[in-house]
Amino acid sequence: MHDTGTGSTGNTAQPSRRTVLAATAGVTAALAAAGPAHAAAPDDSRLRALVSRMTLQEKVGQLFVMRVYGHSATAPDQADVDANLKEIGVRTAAELLAKYRVGGIIYFAWAHNTREPHQIADLSNGIQKASLELPRGLPVLISTDQEHGIVARVGKPATLFPGAMALGAGGSRSDARALGRIAGAELRAMGIRQDYSPVADVNVNPANPVIGVRSFGADPRAVAALVAAEVTGYQGSGVAATAKHFPGHGDTNVDSHTGFPTITHSRELWEKLDAPPFRAAIAAGIDSIMTAHLMVPALDDSGDPATLSRPILTGILRERLGYDGVVVTDSLGMEGVRTKYGDARVPVLALKAGVDQLLNPPDLDLAWNAVLTAVREGELTEARLDESILRVLRLKSKLGLFRSPYVSQAGVDRTVGTRAHLAAADRIAERTTTLLVNEGRLLPLSRRRHPKVLVVGADPASPSGTTGPPTGVLAGALNELGFTATALSTGTAPSATTIAKAVAAARDADAVVAATYNVTAGSAQKALVEQLVATGRPVVAVAIRNPYDVAQLPTAPACLAAYSWTDVELRSAARVIAGRVTPRGKLPVPVQRADDPEQVLYPVGYGLSY
Repeated sequence: MHDTGTGSTGNTAQPSRRTVLAATAGVTAALAAAGPAHAAAPDDSRLRALVSRMTLQEKVGQLFVMRVYGHSATAPDQADVDANLKEIGVRTAAELLAKYRVGGIIYFAWAHNTREPHQIADLSNGIQKASLELPRGLPVLISTDQEHGIVARVGKPATLFPGAMALGAGGSRSDARALGRIAGAELRAMGIRQDYSPVADVNVNPANPVIGVRSFGADPRAVAALVAAEVTGYQGSGVAATAKHFPGHGDTNVDSHTGFPTITHSRELWEKLDAPPFRAAIAAGIDSIMTAHLMVPALDDSGDPATLSRPILTGILRERLGYDGVVVTDSLGMEGVRTKYGDARVPVLALKAGVDQLLNPPDLDLAWNAVLTAVREGELTEARLDESILRVLRLKSKLGLFRSPYVSQAGVDRTVGTRAHLAAADRIAERTTTLLVNEGRLLPLSRRRHPKVLVVGADPASPSGTTGPPTGVLAGALNELGFTATALSTGTAPSATTIAKAVAAARDADAVVAATYNVTAGSAQKALVEQLVATGRPVVAVAIRNPYDVAQLPTAPACLAAYSWTDVELRSAARVIAGRVTPRGKLPVPVQRADDPEQVLYPVGYGLSY
């Protein structure tokens, strides 16, 4: 079924034992870490000895986590070679490691790093081999953003779970822990040892353009409990979890990818609202925390983003909250961190603020040389670099990278996308779908009374690695449940002609399911639902992103919140619609009235059942 050979990746499927021993000989000798695989991690004195033998250039490199294009560490496709040459000045991941000695590499689907699990494992092995064969070579900390829900870099056939807000609707710490445990085991099997998840932001702003359903919800205590549970799951599987985005990105209407947000919370409100999930993550032993590219004047009135703020990262995170793990920046290519200072100043200021890992600078050569120059000119001390390098090496040691840097194809087959894991994701999803409106007990739909179902609605681009489009997935799931369902994509902004086509199709159906996506007062999606309801056919609206859509759809006789348009969440919604599953989800955020946002229409904890 899978190609486990070397032809498609350019890497060996798994290095031979002789290659492994040769590549790691220098590191293992330095660590003197004899003994079985479960032996205690090397102590600081051995790690400090490693640091003492590093050149200044190697030290600077260890602080960077960088993207690189290609499915292979040594033989990427020509288009990826060209992209690497253009953006980084190297051809391959192996050349990136040789030139800059980076301590970490981040995987992206768009960089063609994550085609399928066996290829990912080969890429990870190729990266480790390339780094370990260098003089004084060290294992690489490979990371990715695998939040699940709408943000996932590794897709099918790996197991994909509901996103954070869906988990918030489920409210189960054991489900959050299971997600972390299973997802962590799958990432580790592919050689990914650091996951930039969970999101610890408390989403209290319905207009938040960048967090939204990536957050567990609006209640800081509930978010804190689920963050801690997910951290425990991930780290129990040997993957470093990362709580993000410190000091909190939940109350903003600006996306820090494209702008520079300001959080206007007072210090007291921050302590009450934003801090609890991060405190819980630290109490759970979180391995890394990611910074936010936003300004919080109550915590630091300098006008600097938190990523560059010593009062926030050292004064609050390190000293007040007592955190001594790895601090990683959010991507340094985002506008929020580039607004005030140039790309050469940002990495230096981040290190001065207390950061340990510099993630994905837009121009690595510029950033790398800026840090090198700052040390040579005395703005940064080598001792300051050593502090961060030691934290990174401690984490690599804890994760077993010095003992066992490679993964196997057999491990992928045993672990990734197994039937048991996929079934667990479905069960978790079934506990998250939230029923908000059910007039006249329309739901569940009856196969006898409503055999023909029309599925219309928004078809946003499918989240990474899921099937899509949403209308097709919903129709397919309903067909499997015994209905005769057809899909008609109407988009996020249907024209009058498209609406008329949907209305005509609805007249030939016994019921209509309408997938909605971030409906606003003037949205054509709202007009679509109203006109479908006017046909007299039963209409079920399914919000496939933010749950706030229900406030804009007062005429819909049935409304569900699915929290995302991934396959696993859409299948769960279909089973609820068909009555195969009883709706159990409860709103993790309040829904305000459309005509009076000061009034709550549905409070946190609201949810109907059958």
